[in-house]
Amino acid sequence: MGHLGDSGLSMAGLMPDDIENPEIKRLRWRCRRGMRELDQLMLRYLDQRWAAADDLERSIFLMLLDTEDDKLWRWFMGRERPENENLEAIVNAIADLPAA
Repeated sequence: MGHLGDSGLSMAGLMPDDIENPEIKRLRWRCRRGMRELDQLMLRYLDQRWAAADDLERSIFLMLLDTEDDKLWRWFMGRERPENENLEAIVNAIADLPAA
C-alpha cells in the first residue's frame, strides 16, 4: 500500500492532527447520519468551523448531533424551524457553509 500524504488526508476530510485527536475522531463518527446529505452537512461544520468555535457554539453543535435525522432533514430543507433559537442559528450557519 502506498503512503497517504497530507493531500490525500485533506481529500478524505481529515487533517494530519485529526488522526491523533480522539475527540475529532469521535465527533467525526457522530456526524455520520442515516443520510449522506446530512453526513456532508455535519462534516462540513466539523471541518470548517469546529476548531474556531467557542464553547457555546460547540455545545449547540453537540445538541444538534443529538437530534433525530428526520427532524434535522426538515430543518435543513427549510420545511420546519427549530424552536430553540441557538439551534436555528447553527442550522442556518451550517447550511450557508461552502462545500469543500
